[in-house]
Amino acid sequence: MAQLKILNLNQKQEIVNKLKKQFGIKDIEGIFVKRGEERLFLFQGDFTPRQIYNLERTVPIERVGVYFGKIQNEKIRLSIEGVHILKNQITKNIFELEEKQAELWMKGNELEIQTGKNDFLIMKYKGDFLGCGKASELKIGNYVPKNRR
Repeated sequence: MAQLKILNLNQKQEIVNKLKKQFGIKDIEGIFVKRGEERLFLFQGDFTPRQIYNLERTVPIERVGVYFGKIQNEKIRLSIEGVHILKNQITKNIFELEEKQAELWMKGNELEIQTGKNDFLIMKYKGDFLGCGKASELKIGNYVPKNRR
């Protein structure tokens, strides 16, 4: 198992800057933790980074905090939890679904829609945020895990 890596303030700011560019996010409270090269977790508890490291030396820790997103090709793909944590700050790259599209999305289907974008989009139906998809030339790819469909 890859060791946890707690991101320093500069590394955290780099992630926040990417999220600002992608989704309009301004600030995120908490500690960012990486597992491996891609998976990001957000910890908003009372432990300090030193306490987390000390705990990991004593007991194997699979994760700290909430799975927040994944770094893919220098961009951030937010998890469903990441979208919900930040929903009040998201102002960019929101794709409003129609009812039939939302139904297909929640069943795990890709959407055959040309958005004119090649980026991650936040999927939204009425007032509900449904996660993050990847728009390409001809479709929006779906990342809803099978166990959540």
